[in-house]
Amino acid sequence: MSASSSELIAALGDELHQALMARRMVAPLSGRGHGLTIADAYRVQERMLSHRLKAGEKVVGKKVGATSKAVQDLLKVNQPDFGLLLSGMIFSEGETIPMSRLIQPRAEGEIAFILKRDLHGPGVTVADVLSATECVMPCFEIVDSRIQDWKIGIVDTVADNASCGVFALGGSARDPRKVDLDLCGMVLEKNGEVVATGAGAAALGHPASAVAWLANTLGSLGIPLLAGEVVLSGSLATLVPVAAGDCLRVSIGGLGECSIRFA
Repeated sequence: MSASSSELIAALGDELHQALMARRMVAPLSGRGHGLTIADAYRVQERMLSHRLKAGEKVVGKKVGATSKAVQDLLKVNQPDFGLLLSGMIFSEGETIPMSRLIQPRAEGEIAFILKRDLHGPGVTVADVLSATECVMPCFEIVDSRIQDWKIGIVDTVADNASCGVFALGGSARDPRKVDLDLCGMVLEKNGEVVATGAGAAALGHPASAVAWLANTLGSLGIPLLAGEVVLSGSLATLVPVAAGDCLRVSIGGLGECSIRFA
């Protein structure tokens, strides 16, 4: 980092926001010789999102990224990360997502947690997560990188809000204590064909473990997970590229289904 690191952080965050708004890609931040650390990258993420928050969007939840080995291998990262979910990212079950909102989208089938109580790390356990959860739902996260051709390292995806695009929650809500979240199987279909399968254990061994990791990681920064927030616990399989005209459905055992389409 240079002596003017705060100016660099601001410039990179502004660049990523402008790329988001213009639907264009930028060169990887990790290849520019700035020596960005993960802590620096989270500062870039904060700057990037500040523009959307100032424009009136609200934080509605948080996401854990890169929780499954399949995604870590694909993106060549070796640890989870997190990003914020904003009100402008939400789509409804069955709704059509316009490709004009996205750059190079890929779909992830996930389990979403809706919290009924705050979670303050550190020290949050899986049991704490389950007791603080109102319900779990099947969901799609459509990840979308502003980084050229998904050539990302960990600092790239962190700076880019954990490559978050948009998300859609399924229509069914279940009590997390009545579903084997680590054993439940997931099937992801694109245009009627199975393109990915997985299980709850893909998300750090248990989806609630991913939420606990998030609560504890944020807790070290003085940030809680709040009652009413949505927490996306991470992909249960690899990422599936999507294009205009595609119809996707994810089915998760014991939780139900979520369907979306792209136009």
